[in-house]
Amino acid sequence: MKVGLYFGSFNPIHHGHLLIASYILNHTELKQVWFVVSPQNPLKPAASLLNEYHRLYLVQLAVEGENNLKASDIEYKLPRPSYTIDTLTYLQEKYPNHEFSVIMGSDSFLNLPRWKNGEWLLQHYPIYIYIRPGYENLPDYPGAKSIHRLNAPLLPISSTEIRKNIKEGKSIRYLLPESVRSEIERNGYYS
Repeated sequence: MKVGLYFGSFNPIHHGHLLIASYILNHTELKQVWFVVSPQNPLKPAASLLNEYHRLYLVQLAVEGENNLKASDIEYKLPRPSYTIDTLTYLQEKYPNHEFSVIMGSDSFLNLPRWKNGEWLLQHYPIYIYIRPGYENLPDYPGAKSIHRLNAPLLPISSTEIRKNIKEGKSIRYLLPESVRSEIERNGYYS
């Protein structure tokens, strides 16, 4: 099965993330998208993150009832900080019949030279890039296995904005699934 791995902190997951995943399922040959919740992104400060199990549960709530979307805690079982290449290696061993691809925004794609074994990742895994405004000009990597540029619809929503709204007592309704909003408000997350 062809599986796209959508890595992120998902702090919290919102409609923008879900729209990209849905677009990829509808417009590529990928059969599933797994939201790989990163317990600790090596390029982001850990202090700003909600507890990893709470973030995972919010992703599970967001994809509940969707057969082709899955919340993955695979990086919770690996050494930290988690590196995409290590996760891919582990998943390939665990699921030898799956073909894995990486899903990322064009802003992240520009950071690939800073990633652990970024060049090797490009040579061995297909990359699906959703183009973000301001990051349209992407470098060519002649040795890359396959790079797919997608003009997925983007919502101008960010997890940072959601967290800021919560801190300021503003509404987050319609920015994320209702089940996720309810869970955040019931538990006082991010306030």
